[in-house]
Amino acid sequence: MEFPFDVDALFPERITVLDQHLRPPARRPGTTTPARVDLQQQIMTIIDELGKASAKAQNLSAPITSASRMQSNRHVVYILKDSSARPAGKGAIIGFIKVGYKKLFVLDDREAHNEVEPLCILDFYIHESVQRHGHGRELFQYMLQKERVEPHQLAIDRPSPKLLKFLNKHYNLETTVPQVNNFVIFEGFFAHQHRPPAPSLRATRHSRAAAVDPTPAAPARKLPPKRAEGDIKPYSSSDREFLKVAVEPPWPLNRAPRRSTPPAHPPPRSSSLGNSPERGPLRPFVPEQELLRSLRLCPPHPTARLLLAADPGGSPAQRRRTSSLPRSEESRY
Repeated sequence: MEFPFDVDALFPERITVLDQHLRPPARRPGTTTPARVDLQQQIMTIIDELGKASAKAQNLSAPITSASRMQSNRHVVYILKDSSARPAGKGAIIGFIKVGYKKLFVLDDREAHNEVEPLCILDFYIHESVQRHGHGRELFQYMLQKERVEPHQLAIDRPSPKLLKFLNKHYNLETTVPQVNNFVIFEGFFAHQHRPPAPSLRATRHSRAAAVDPTPAAPARKLPPKRAEGDIKPYSSSDREFLKVAVEPPWPLNRAPRRSTPPAHPPPRSSSLGNSPERGPLRPFVPEQELLRSLRLCPPHPTARLLLAADPGGSPAQRRRTSSLPRSEESRY
């Protein structure tokens, strides 16, 4: 990939590492030094063009690598240049690889959630004209040595079929652990994540503190399994339907006189929102005399009728209770 400015002079080394600041690397002694703003603008142009070429090769709708995204994220880009190709003495760019650490929630082989922060391959591109010449392996191997990681410790963001074949061919990465996101991890990823740290001064200090304090260390944080979502019953007054039905009082309290005409002013309704429970109309108070008269008019129980038919005279207690004479006159007989 060629540019209208001198790429060979802009990047002194074959592989150049740039962070989010996009600062121009140190220039060779004896070369002219243009304005620093112009050098940074040239670097931004190279990154933008590489991102567009990578998106076109992967059939993406928009580039995922650009100078603006590099400046807003803590990512690192490795750029490989071709020193032998010098059209008009300006050099050319072969490809690039972008990496960065991201906090992810990934599933292990037991489908348990794990919170990790691995080094991720975010974008990888080699120009079509120089593919299958070993440039991709050279760039990838340089990145592994610089970042001090193993291939199975990486997480790849939406890898293309070409990248999966590349990893399988050069690093024997074939068996993947299924995930629910766009990242791909390979077998052996969690073996490194849970490997005990090497003994050091800090580890010795922690072991001494643990011997003094018997409080056990907190286990590794894992997300609980997702609970099955059931039907959520919204709050309503359906459970209080029994309040809307007026309960009929027992006899003889239900023998109150009925009104022939409805009241002139109905009782005011509640002004609260929603459906408030409705109660039946209150019956007027029954006087004591009317209650006693209702009790006298109460028809006898069928069992009482059988007893009266068997004993016409009735019991003495019944005669005393039904006698019409006063107690003073009754005592004389």
